[in-house]
This record gives sequence, structure tokens and C-alpha cells, in this order.
Amino acid sequence: MEKINVITLGCSKNTVDSEHLMARLAAVGYTIQADSDRTDAKTVVINTCGFIGDAKQESIEMILRAVEAKNAGKIDRLFVIGCLSERYADELRKEIPEVDDYFGARTWDGIIAALGAKEGAEFNTERFLTTPSHYAYLKISEGCNWMCGYCAIPLIRGRHISVPMEELEEEARKLAAKGVKELILIAQDLTEYGRDLYGKRMLAELLRRLCRIEGIAWIRLHYAYPAAFPEEVIEVMATEPKICKYLDIPFQHISDNQLKAMLRRHTKAEAVALIEKLRARIPDLTLRTTMLVGYPGETEADFEELCDFVREVRFERLGVFPYSEEEGTHSAEKLTDDVPEEIKQERVDRLMALQQRIAAELNRERVGRTERVVVDRREGDYYICRSQYDSPEVDQEILVDAAAKRLFKGRFYEVKITDAEDYDLYGEVISSK
Repeated sequence: MEKINVITLGCSKNTVDSEHLMARLAAVGYTIQADSDRTDAKTVVINTCGFIGDAKQESIEMILRAVEAKNAGKIDRLFVIGCLSERYADELRKEIPEVDDYFGARTWDGIIAALGAKEGAEFNTERFLTTPSHYAYLKISEGCNWMCGYCAIPLIRGRHISVPMEELEEEARKLAAKGVKELILIAQDLTEYGRDLYGKRMLAELLRRLCRIEGIAWIRLHYAYPAAFPEEVIEVMATEPKICKYLDIPFQHISDNQLKAMLRRHTKAEAVALIEKLRARIPDLTLRTTMLVGYPGETEADFEELCDFVREVRFERLGVFPYSEEEGTHSAEKLTDDVPEEIKQERVDRLMALQQRIAAELNRERVGRTERVVVDRREGDYYICRSQYDSPEVDQEILVDAAAKRLFKGRFYEVKITDAEDYDLYGEVISSK
């Protein structure tokens, strides 16, 4: 059968999009290769990212490499889809005409027709998994309504659109039937789920339904907007044992001056109150967040306030990004990018150095604990495992000596933490579970 290589760049939302597309392609007989650099596939599809400058550059470089392969006769057909082509299709067609066609991120109609893929709503819940077979991402909505000052997502992906609950349940059941044990819920903002379909936010109800699916052991929440965080979601996280004690909730900053400039819909006091409530109601909760430094108008005092906040809250997981101006956003059109690049990078480095010390201290506190882990893979002398406090690819891992006992990928074990580094832990198996 004809082979097709689907290369996915960017975030986990793009991963889900590609997996849905690949399922439709496999249904009509294509042999699927995912993200393969060494491939004999004559048709290549590149799912691009267009969120920030570095990601856009990576996408363009991948397209140009594929064009070189096409010019050399290694590829017959080349298609580009996703966020970059959603926003810059006309420019790309002009600058890189060797690509057979460009299609955006909001609809699959064009690429489905171009490749003769399977059509029909019955394929909305089908996936060709590219993650390890024991975990999968579940995208519960598309787009965003918040319109933060720096963010191009609403310009690329559009307004918030929820996936019907019954469709998500069916997709989750199919994933569980394939051996998936961990569902990682993703969206631009999980907490807005259902408002457009049901007239109210329904994330808590969706979580309860997913918890009832046999075979699913862990449910993890990524990307929750902090403003007006739903009380009922806190309750379900506190009471449903399948929901990991883990929440990815990007705060971006804490200075009220910066929050206002960023068009965030919460204040410092509200953020602090939410964190206190979450930690009080959900014992042993791991909070993951991201911070944006060097935004227009950020003063040294603003940054020091942010450092004090991180020092006091002691986030278990934290990432820092320098501000990158994105055309069409509020900050690009209304504000001046007035923080020098070297100052942005210095602030990234300072905040990450602070977080490294915090992470090391928190890891040392876990030594001696027994935790339930899942085995992701084996690398050299170690099995690479994760606890409920760690998401794949973005968080730390627990390393278990492979010589001590044979473990199996995708299975759960009780592991005693024996040693700690800044961003990794070591453990020994106590029992399988």
C-alpha cells in the first residue's frame, strides 16, 4: 500500500490532530509512518506550529528540508497543514511554491480531499496513536475566548469550541480498548469546556464520566485558565481517585501592572487565593505553571515581584519564556516591545535558577516516600518511570535500575524514592500494582 509520512511539530494539540488525520488515512489503505526522517514514503504531510517565533522557524525549516527531498526526487507529493499555514498560507504559497498545497488548522476538508482520506463523522473518534500505547492526549475543545494580549492562538484557532461530551466518552473508550491507561486532557482552557454547547461549564461532569471508563487509571489536567476557576472542578479533583494530583495552570505573571497589560482576567490577590484554595482542598497537589518575562513595560520591580511570588509559592513545575512579539496581537499593535532581548534572557535565566533550587529541595523531600509509578520506557541501564505528579515529555522522571528487576512498559509499580537530583528521582520497586 502507498506509504504516507505525517510529521507533527508543535504542541500536543497538534499531535491529536495528526492522529485523527492518520486514522482517516489508514482507513483507506495508506501505510502510516509518523515523524520519520528516514522514510521511503512518497507523500509527506507536515503539521506545523505557528505560535511563537522559534516554533514558526522550526516549521519553515522542516518544510524547506522536505522541499529539498522533493526536488531530489525522494518525495512525490508534499502538503503543509496546521497553525502556520492557517495564518500564513498566502505568504507560504508565494515563498515556497514547491509545496503541493497548504491547508489550515480549523478544518480537515482540504487535506482529506487532497489525499482521499476517509470522510464521515464516525471517524471523529478514531485515532492512530503516536504516543506510547499506555497514554494518550484527549483534546476536549478548540480555540480560546480569553484574548490575552500576547497570544495569537485565537487568531489561529478561532473562538472556543467544545467537543460534545458523548464524542469524548466514545473516543476515551476506544483509547482504553487499545490499552491506554492515562488520559491527558488538553485544551487552550479546560475550564471553559461545555459553555458553548450546554450553556454552562461542564468540565467537572466530563471528568466524572471519564473516571467511570474501565481501563483508565489516571486522568491528568493540562492548561487551565486561572480566572474564575470552577469550584466544582476542585471538588471532583479532590474526590475522584483516578484524577492525578496534578494541574497545569499558567499564571504568566503576578504583578498587577503586568497582568493588566497582558489582558489577563485576574489579579495577584485572586491568583494567590486560588493557589491557597487548591492546595488546601487537594492535598499533595503538584502545580505546573509557566511565566512570561520581558513583556512590554515589565520593570525590574515587576520582575522582582514575580521572583518573590515563585519563591513563596514554590511551584513543583515551572517553565519560563521570554516575550516574543506576535503580529496581530494586542501587544504587537498597541504596546512597544521595550525590554531589550538581553534583559529578557537574563530574567529567564534568573527565574529558572531560582526554580532549579526549589525543584531540588522539593525532590529531596520525596526521598523515602513510596509512590505509584508507570513505566514509560527503558533507556540503557534504567527504566524511565513517572508518578502521578509528572506529565510525559515536559516533567521530570523516576529512574529505576533495570538490573534489579524486569519491569514492563505501561504497567504500574510501587516504587520507593531512594535519591534525588534537581530534576530527576531514583527509586527501587517495592511491588507491582
